Amino acid sequence: MLVLGIDSSATASVALGRIAPGSSTVELITERFTADTRSHAEVMAPFVAETLEQAGVTASDVGAIVTGTGPGPFTGLRAGIVTARTLAFAWDVPLFGLMSLYSLAEQAAEHARAGNNAEFLVATDARRREVYTARFALTQSGYELKDGPHVGPAAEAAGVPAYGAGAGLYSDQLQAVDEYAQRQPQAASLLAAAARIGVDHLSTDTSALYLRESDAKVPASAKKANPSC
Repeated sequence: MLVLGIDSSATASVALGRIAPGSSTVELITERFTADTRSHAEVMAPFVAETLEQAGVTASDVGAIVTGTGPGPFTGLRAGIVTARTLAFAWDVPLFGLMSLYSLAEQAAEHARAGNNAEFLVATDARRREVYTARFALTQSGYELKDGPHVGPAAEAAGVPAYGAGAGLYSDQLQAVDEYAQRQPQAASLLAAAARIGVDHLSTDTSALYLRESDAKVPASAKKANPSC
């Protein structure tokens, strides 16, 4: 089955992969991503179109969509989830949500295993001098979520090797792994994580994991106009 992956929890990325029934791996066909963390709305739809075109397939060939649900900043994260929901409705295909930090865990797990670490942390930039984190434990066949996601100061998550751009930003407080200090969640590794878990076992809940309130606030009361103006 062809599965389209979308993630905009940090950067914007789209990937198309094939996951065979019963398989725990994905055959990546093509992907698009940007290093920019502030252009999600502009690039998401074009990335989807380019991905399908390069793969030589159409929307009718896609069997499911997996979207990263964060945690991440409001505007960027919403752009990816809304794109995924819109496509799933228009194409009439199943839509699944998966925490975006699984994408980093998928990238980091084997490196953590090679270092004989029982657990590892993944972290992305939450701004406001904070990080989004999740802690994973290695298992015989892969890894599993042990704690998180959380948002807070980096120092509160210290204690195990840390992977991802959030760790790189606060390498003085976290045990950042240098080779992974710029890594961000991406759709390709999100698909790999989805395959490992099993697409049929994924949640259909695509609610965004914001973890904290928006910076934008609705005024408590509207200011009255001056009739004399």
